[in-house]
Amino acid sequence: MAKLYAQVTGVVLVILGIVGLFAARRLLGLNSDIAEDVIHILAGAVALYAGFGTRSDGPAIQYARVFGPIYLILGILGFVLPRVFGLLPSGLNVLDNIVHLALGAWGIYAGYAASNRGSARI
Repeated sequence: MAKLYAQVTGVVLVILGIVGLFAARRLLGLNSDIAEDVIHILAGAVALYAGFGTRSDGPAIQYARVFGPIYLILGILGFVLPRVFGLLPSGLNVLDNIVHLALGAWGIYAGYAASNRGSARI
């Protein structure tokens, strides 16, 4: 489950980041600015390594356990402080927040469900 999470988020984040660099401020209803696009590419690269770069599930589990809570917090924070302390000039909209909440919830589930089944050995 964690490996699939890392693979899917990695591919999606890198694509969103690269396309976002060349698109207008909105991409498929999501806000896009340079800072966010660069973060997507970097986080996506880490996810791709965790999902595809090793045979072990350990890096994917760690990715899900670290980035799942980050995405969840960002999703909640986006409703309260859409510009995230001025770091994102175009701010986060409701769709951005819902995507972050979904990625966060899936990441937390993927990162910790494996250990509940006894398959996580880090």
